[in-house]
Amino acid sequence: MYRNRTHSVADRIVSISQPWIRPIVRGKAKTPVEFGAKLDLSIDGSGYGRIEKISFDAYNECGSLEDAAERYRKRTGHYPMRILADQIYRTRDNRRFCKERGIRLSGPKLGRPSETAKQDKKKEYQDNVDRIGVERAFSLCKRCYGMGLIVTKLEETQLTSIALSVFVMNLFKIQKRILSAILCVYRLLDNKYTFYRIPCI
Repeated sequence: MYRNRTHSVADRIVSISQPWIRPIVRGKAKTPVEFGAKLDLSIDGSGYGRIEKISFDAYNECGSLEDAAERYRKRTGHYPMRILADQIYRTRDNRRFCKERGIRLSGPKLGRPSETAKQDKKKEYQDNVDRIGVERAFSLCKRCYGMGLIVTKLEETQLTSIALSVFVMNLFKIQKRILSAILCVYRLLDNKYTFYRIPCI
């Protein structure tokens, strides 16, 4: 810094025991600077979470939308019908990418309001309501599944702990669906046998 007459250094060490951790400026009122891993989490149509990108360095989230859409196409064979993304993902390049592939990107359109402004507002409201599921998944991972309190010290173990918290969240969703399926089968069988019961006099 003295030789180059600057006030910042790329990849500067802020923790001796964990030299890979970088300060990430978030601009929040409570914690303007955060330390730790930064990740992009996506929720598919079934409600399962998937880590799209994770890094200890600060990065711009808008660059990971195209890669996430392409990975979705490789998994399912088609692009998603819609992407419920935050405002930072709604760049011109991402809008162009989604428009060329028939994907509806959530959020208001650019330019003057069209003739279908009322219908677009209803869709935008519904998209915002559905996007709450992603924020709920982040909250669940932090509060219930250990992502908010990472106690491991190595870089690999920290990444593993974050991945395991998302994995456990998906396991609990699978467990809930299995239990609900068992209850549905039990109710069907119970209704079937109650039809043949003889009332007691």
